[in-house]
Amino acid sequence: MSDKPPPSLPDCDELNPTALQVEQARSKILESINPSGDIEQLTIREALNRVLADTIKSTINVPSYTNSAMDGYAISGADIPTTDTKKLTVIGTVMAGKPLDIQVSEGECIRIMTGGKMPAGTDTVIMQEHVQRDTTENSICISPGHHVGQNVRQAGEDLSKNDVVFQPGKRLTPADIGMLASMGIAEVSVSKRIKVIFFSTGDELCDVGQRLKDGQIYDSNRYTLYGMLRRLDVDFIDMGVIPDQRECVTDAFQRATVEADVLITTGGVSVGEADFVKETLEKLGHVGFWKIAMKPGRPLAFGRVGNCQFFGLPGNPVSAMVTFYQFVQPALLHMMGIKDVAPQYLYLRSETTLKKRAGRLEFQRGIISNANGETVVRSTGAQGSGILSSMGEANCFIELPAEMEKVEAGEWVKVQPFAGMI
Repeated sequence: MSDKPPPSLPDCDELNPTALQVEQARSKILESINPSGDIEQLTIREALNRVLADTIKSTINVPSYTNSAMDGYAISGADIPTTDTKKLTVIGTVMAGKPLDIQVSEGECIRIMTGGKMPAGTDTVIMQEHVQRDTTENSICISPGHHVGQNVRQAGEDLSKNDVVFQPGKRLTPADIGMLASMGIAEVSVSKRIKVIFFSTGDELCDVGQRLKDGQIYDSNRYTLYGMLRRLDVDFIDMGVIPDQRECVTDAFQRATVEADVLITTGGVSVGEADFVKETLEKLGHVGFWKIAMKPGRPLAFGRVGNCQFFGLPGNPVSAMVTFYQFVQPALLHMMGIKDVAPQYLYLRSETTLKKRAGRLEFQRGIISNANGETVVRSTGAQGSGILSSMGEANCFIELPAEMEKVEAGEWVKVQPFAGMI
């Protein structure tokens, strides 16, 4: 019998010197890809959630004329009394969209509706609730305490003609669509949608709707990928589950990388005997890297086949989602032409004690909530990479540095809200 101690098993949380740090990997991905540059012209309704390709300048003043912000009476600010009430004669009515060509003199006023164009000689609106109306004499009485210019929207106070409103790379929100409409802009140039193809690998995977056989699990990864890609507003094709056979994986790569801008796979990027994804990428294209110093999600393959970017995500459901949000989503947004794709962070107190092993940056699932008027965060509990239910319960990632081993309740932590991930 040998006196030598048995070889130690590798520690899966050990810091691997060949693995990239998370920020290094994210930077390397973004440096190696470029926005597509293909554009198309769309109506502003069709352009919702799309990325602008051109600078948008205001073609008019918004609002285009000075108008009333309230139902009331348009007067000259010089008629506002300083002590006693003052009587003004009503000489007309202005409705929205029906301006009145009239000069209002001292001691006179105009009945005006919200949005009505301010007549010449007026600069102030007194709300109708703040006057005493005498219909017999067709006059009003106003009290002191008002100020010049109140309840009036000035021409161009929202936008002035030739103001730069939006820069290229802006993803259009509902409010942006309204802004474009307020300037009378009917169509805009936007970046064309990028095309993504994805598939899963694994003989153990069964599609939903089919009966599970012994040793099989349902393939959830393609459905979470579908949801994440759908929210990003990209074109995509689901190629299904590809068997763990070298020829099948090679054929799927060759078909997908000809048709798509991006290929995403889940599973098959580890070091098992039937993990052919990384091997196929090396044969057909270029491997940028395939190990990240993070948990969950260390085995992430990134590379290129021809003009197609490739992301090989881990097979564990949580690992697949974490690596998508940390690396794939920023890359897709960058390809769409969006300029700022960096994760958004908050710093919050942790309600719970958090533990991990030193060696890798860790993304733990957390829940942001309000406790006694303070926004705080707590762990969802068990953090296994196969516990997909924790992703449904969570609304954020708690990012714990590689060297950290414990966070006491009440200490500050770095948090990525899911709301910032689209």
